[in-house]
Amino acid sequence: FLQVLNEKKLQEVDSLWKEFETPEKANKIVKLKHFEKFQDTTEALAASTALVEGKLSKNLKKILKKIVAKDAHEQLAVADAKLGGVIKEKLNLSCIHSPMVTELMRGIRSQIEGLITGLPSREMAAMCLGLAHSLSRYKLKFSPDKVDTMIIQAISLLDDLDKELNNYIMRCREWYGWHFPELGKIITDNLTYCKCVRKVGDRSNFASSDVSDILPEEIEEDVKAAAEISMGTEVSEEDINNIIHLCDQVIEISEYRTQLYDYLKNRMMAIAPNLTVMVGELVGARLIAHAGSLLNLAKHPASTVQLLGAEKALFRALKTKRDTPKFGLIYHASLVGQSNTKNKGKISRMLAAKTALTIRYDALGENTSAEMGAENRLKVETRLRLLEERGIRRISGTGKALAKTDKYQNKSEIKVFDPSGDSTLPVASKKRKIQEVDEPDTEVAVKAKKFKAEMKEGTAVEDGEPVKKKKKKKDKEKQAEEEEVLSEELPISPIIEVR
Repeated sequence: FLQVLNEKKLQEVDSLWKEFETPEKANKIVKLKHFEKFQDTTEALAASTALVEGKLSKNLKKILKKIVAKDAHEQLAVADAKLGGVIKEKLNLSCIHSPMVTELMRGIRSQIEGLITGLPSREMAAMCLGLAHSLSRYKLKFSPDKVDTMIIQAISLLDDLDKELNNYIMRCREWYGWHFPELGKIITDNLTYCKCVRKVGDRSNFASSDVSDILPEEIEEDVKAAAEISMGTEVSEEDINNIIHLCDQVIEISEYRTQLYDYLKNRMMAIAPNLTVMVGELVGARLIAHAGSLLNLAKHPASTVQLLGAEKALFRALKTKRDTPKFGLIYHASLVGQSNTKNKGKISRMLAAKTALTIRYDALGENTSAEMGAENRLKVETRLRLLEERGIRRISGTGKALAKTDKYQNKSEIKVFDPSGDSTLPVASKKRKIQEVDEPDTEVAVKAKKFKAEMKEGTAVEDGEPVKKKKKKKDKEKQAEEEEVLSEELPISPIIEVR
């Protein structure tokens, strides 16, 4: 604890640094009032972490009680406002926090060796360095459970074991196939095949040996029947021993692979639980191994996470100006595998975006639960379901609503025989046809009469004789004759419809 000697100089915040240029000037501003040394680095780290979190440690509380008893009327300058609130609440000591206090603390740190006497500079530097390392390790929350190097080594070893196991099994099947080729077609499982070969050995022993603990009854009978009529060559006992030794290697590697997979699963759930829930243990471990560490993977954007593992195809597409790939290692995730070929690109893009969030949460977050990963996985599954269920859209309207299909109902229609089709007599509609035929004939007759009258008048004019007006009586008689002509009906020939 340091006591301020000249408060007036503290008012000039901008020029306060000049008062701490030398230890002599600094001693004129502040004076050491109380100093208490820590017993070891652990105690110093506990006190420092308490100050960082804004808490009051036990040693600091004891010292402050002594100061309150002596100088209760004075103010305490603190660099952390949260810590000042705790001190004021528990000890009823007035605290002050301002830009002036921040500058004062900076000046004290620069001249700490001159203000505190009796400490060699070399010892002081060693103590500060040790405390800084311990405090940094605490801030990063360094723990063995968060080491992602184990995941990188485990997934690399798992891939190597798969390759070696595949080679060994192929060699074992080909080697024993010369002696008993039919067994490879009957038993498809590789581990069961090796166990069966190791237990029986020569094919002639199948008839007397019991392999019911390895094979089902039906397959066991097929194997025994095939062993009696096998077309394989005879091999020596030494050859069989070497094949059995190879089978032992295959079984041991398979068991170790199972154990390694369980270890990887537990380690992934401890380090990156949300990433494991989103894409699975194997895909998540391969993403971490490809990026180098979980922290490096958290720095990548979602687009890079989507294409991790497909760099060669990406640069080849950019060079040839073709379509870039849509997915890399994330293609092996279960959500991408569930979608059809049309929606794989959309689902991989959305899954990469949610996976990038979960990676950052696992790498930088304090909570170790997998709730965030489960929520994001549910969102991706819902989106996948919407894309899969989306059918034919409406042609009219907005085009966003789904087409509604009406429920099918079977409607039976009973057709009754129409008896009107049996009659050959003309119906009323045929009279209309007759009238329509007669009407143009009468019009032709009327036009012919008018044409004759005009011809007579023309001849009269040409002879030079004036046309005399006929009497009304004659006009009436003429009209009567025309009506008689119109009323005459032509002989109607019967119309027969041919069907």
